[in-house]
Amino acid sequence: MADLSVIVSDIELKLRNLLDEKSRLAKENKRLTEENEALQHENVALRQSAGELKDKINKSTIVNALDNEGELEEGRKLIKDLVREIDRCVSILNSKE
Repeated sequence: MADLSVIVSDIELKLRNLLDEKSRLAKENKRLTEENEALQHENVALRQSAGELKDKINKSTIVNALDNEGELEEGRKLIKDLVREIDRCVSILNSKE
């Protein structure tokens, strides 16, 4: 009977350890999920910021190119590139409909 008591105690100890580990892993999972969501939001914000900064750079480049008559051809090329990019975006939007 003593052997049975030792076996049951051993099983209880292992079960408690498993439950503790499950609880720890659940907390870690929740923390990681929250961290992942925060990083996704930060990623979206950074992408938006990068897009806005890219637009500002493009506008500044266009203004600078148009200010210098010698660089007028570069400005035209940049405008053509931007129009092509807009056309690609429109075609992508149309293909999704």
